[in-house]
Amino acid sequence: MSNPRNGDTKPPCLPRNGLVKIPTQSNGLGSASITKGTPAMKNRLCQPSSVPAILSPALAHRSDLPIPSLASPLSLATLASVSSPPGASLVGLNTSEGSEQPSPERLPGSPSERQLVVDEKILNRLFWYFSACEKCVLAQVCKAWRRVLYQPKFWVGLTPVLHTKELYNILPGGEKEFVSLQGFAVRGFDGFCLVGVSDLDICEFIDNYPLSKKGVKSMSLKRSTITDAGLEVMLEQMQGVVRLELSGCNDFTEAGLWSSLNARITALSVSDCINVADDAIAAISQLLPNLTELNLQAYHVTDTALAYFTAKQGYTTHTLRLNSCWEITNHGVVNMVHSLPNLSVLSLSGCSKVTDDGVELVAENLRKLRSLDLSWCPRITDMALEYIACDLHKLEELVLDRCVRITDTGLSYLSTMSSLRSLYLRWCCQVQDFGLKHLLGMSSLRLLSLAGCPLLTTTGLSGLVQLQELEELELTNCPGATPELFKYFSQHLPCCMVIE
Repeated sequence: MSNPRNGDTKPPCLPRNGLVKIPTQSNGLGSASITKGTPAMKNRLCQPSSVPAILSPALAHRSDLPIPSLASPLSLATLASVSSPPGASLVGLNTSEGSEQPSPERLPGSPSERQLVVDEKILNRLFWYFSACEKCVLAQVCKAWRRVLYQPKFWVGLTPVLHTKELYNILPGGEKEFVSLQGFAVRGFDGFCLVGVSDLDICEFIDNYPLSKKGVKSMSLKRSTITDAGLEVMLEQMQGVVRLELSGCNDFTEAGLWSSLNARITALSVSDCINVADDAIAAISQLLPNLTELNLQAYHVTDTALAYFTAKQGYTTHTLRLNSCWEITNHGVVNMVHSLPNLSVLSLSGCSKVTDDGVELVAENLRKLRSLDLSWCPRITDMALEYIACDLHKLEELVLDRCVRITDTGLSYLSTMSSLRSLYLRWCCQVQDFGLKHLLGMSSLRLLSLAGCPLLTTTGLSGLVQLQELEELELTNCPGATPELFKYFSQHLPCCMVIE
């Protein structure tokens, strides 16, 4: 394919494992998004927050140069007398070479003020107070700001999310060219989430991202049409990948896992992939001896699969999440607790066939647990909470959302747990005010969720002010949570974030 800009010819790509990559040329990226952590965490990143007073008094008192804040991300651009162009890229990889970038001499104000706006020491401190999306916009203000913002330290822990349509530019002749990913490489991103991609898209990504071969540690593919061949090529070429996520990918098979999984992978997440069943777990257990974390949402996995884990995983695996594995029963729990005795994080969310007896097995055998998720397990009763309180003395987080058979008696058992810091009771429809009284002596609690509990009244909820160490309280869809109650909490729990 000839390059319309310089006339150079790019040699055709050779087939790899049956895949033929369409040659393309790089250009700027249209748009993308960057995520970090849970939706709640992303919401907090965008909450208004004060910025330290590191601007000079002269700038601080100028009416035309407002003090920047997270609530108004473009106010810093105003300082430089440049606003973001309409429809600008969130990531802001490249701007055209001909676009004007303001220099210190052209900025408004006195020479000292102009120099202050691009002072790297000040900018290095100031930019920490902005969210990821705001940093993407601010990086387009001028070259000085981009040079500071494109330091890898500002992007640690963030994962770019790229959709298929954002990976290509359409040329005037109708041909497609792959976008430039150089801006990502400069910022040192070592993890990506690709949505809706095919085998050929993945090959293009590998060839166009400078850090793909060794520098990418984490890859997530969502709602993609990757096949066994594409999965094999990706893990063969990207030798640095140790964390892999496959979500909503229905074109690869268990045979593909057998042929592509590599022992270097330490964390694996597989969800909503229709071809994943017991044989997939057999492949995981035999091919990943260094596995530390496994997240699995598979509707066809049975108790047999949990017997495949070997002694190697028993020493290394500390996190196991079995979400909506509907066929798992107490027999599967027996296999699991004997194979993986060192678990510190366990989720059986949506494993609707697990009963109190299964929880008893967990409590008696997994004494190192720090987090346990039993949400959407309708057969769990107060008896299970008694087992948990008696044996899991290191437990810090307990999730009981939609455990509809839990009552105030169960909360009385939990009140003896001195290590519990986070307790989720969303939509536990039998919890009443009397049950809340059992929690008032739990000084270790930092997070409490009572969202959707219909029997809690304003009187019962008001007693929660006794939990002075509480940092987060969720009361969404709670009939007893009135405006007056929230005002009361703001006065008596000033350090607690109350979610209405």
